[in-house]
Amino acid sequence: MALAQLIYPHFGRNFILRHLRDGSSRLPIAAFLRNAERRRLVAAGSLPLAGLALLVALMLAGARNPAGHNPPPLDLTQTLRAATLAAAAGPQRIAVTVQRNDNIDRIFRKVGLEMDALAELRSRPEARRVLDLLRPGDIITLTHADGALLSLNRQISDTLTLSISRSGTGYAVSYVENPLETEVVGRRVRIDSSLFQAGKDAGMSAATIMTLATKMFAWDIDFALDIRDGDEFSALYERKVQDGKYVEDGKVLAAEFINQGETHRALWFASQDGKVEGYFTPEGRGMRKAFLRAPLDFTRISSGFNPHRRHPISGVIRAHKGVDYAAPTGTPIWAAGDGRVQFAGRKGGYGNVVIVDHGGGVTTVYGHMSRIGRGIRPGTPVEQGQTIGLVGMTGAATGPHLHYEYLVKGVYKNAAALPLMRNQVPDRYMAEFRRHASSTLARLGSGSSDDRLVASN
Repeated sequence: MALAQLIYPHFGRNFILRHLRDGSSRLPIAAFLRNAERRRLVAAGSLPLAGLALLVALMLAGARNPAGHNPPPLDLTQTLRAATLAAAAGPQRIAVTVQRNDNIDRIFRKVGLEMDALAELRSRPEARRVLDLLRPGDIITLTHADGALLSLNRQISDTLTLSISRSGTGYAVSYVENPLETEVVGRRVRIDSSLFQAGKDAGMSAATIMTLATKMFAWDIDFALDIRDGDEFSALYERKVQDGKYVEDGKVLAAEFINQGETHRALWFASQDGKVEGYFTPEGRGMRKAFLRAPLDFTRISSGFNPHRRHPISGVIRAHKGVDYAAPTGTPIWAAGDGRVQFAGRKGGYGNVVIVDHGGGVTTVYGHMSRIGRGIRPGTPVEQGQTIGLVGMTGAATGPHLHYEYLVKGVYKNAAALPLMRNQVPDRYMAEFRRHASSTLARLGSGSSDDRLVASN
């Protein structure tokens, strides 16, 4: 009787009698179960879906075989399979990667979520800003049941995740922290092709390799011209891990570079009061010098400083008062030192040019740019290593290159031959520096070429 009461509202008296009378075995049980699910007839404490399907099938089998007759074997495989799938249907979990021009409203509509839920979340100050400021590549994980939002998770950073979940008639909003752990590892590498490839083969990230090349040894080693097969380097650096999985490399703590038989060493030092920090030699002299040896990553020197050079276009013997660095169009050009932009624009044979005043009568000139850097205009302060333009061949140029000049009180100097001044750890910090240097360099010396963990914080 209970079974008839359950079936009757969904199919009607005539429909059921017709199927019972003609012995049809095609009563759409799966459709019935879906209806039952939609109308909330199968809930906690109700007859399980699979059992309900079985009873319906047995009832139909009894109607087709009058009492006293042995019924043929009844194959319930398909019936049970359909019932099981229907019973297994539940909340859906979807991971959405944010695309360019996407916003949370568009994502909700694309997935088919109820917009009332979004309106409620936007009314919550602790959730609105994080949901509205999406970046391409962000991943938002959504769980819903027939469009009703059950949960939403968005990773804000490597260590913080926004978590929203259904709670009663509303939503609970929280922020879950998952901090990074820091390991310190050592590598010893031999160069057989290039610095970048050797470091990559040793498991070092591009950022770590670039730190060695641009922040530690750029003033002492010309990585475009001076590197030789057989050169070696060692590095002690941090690695960030989370839940046992690698995330990224951290700060380089110390390194040693043997270039053509000459050893260069550097380590990171930050004083306890935070007033002194940077890379220094073991003796306390700063690795960073007043000017870069070369203001770009170039392919070759196409023309050096030469007071008697024949000009390649005019053919006239005329002094070449700078250094030409050949490089592909679009290669970033860096400010050689800290200073302030004196000129930025078009100027005769220089084409697009930037002139930087470094104080003390020193100026540098960067010519033939394809484009001047964004925000670079007269009066703009610039820092050493900041991109001020891109390599090109504007003005009197036969190919893409940077024409670089170095002047002291209006007198042209050969930038490639100038001694570069260093800063130094102040005397009152030397005792602290020496203690730090001693322990750090001892750890660097214990590094190896494998993945052995040197220390852990």
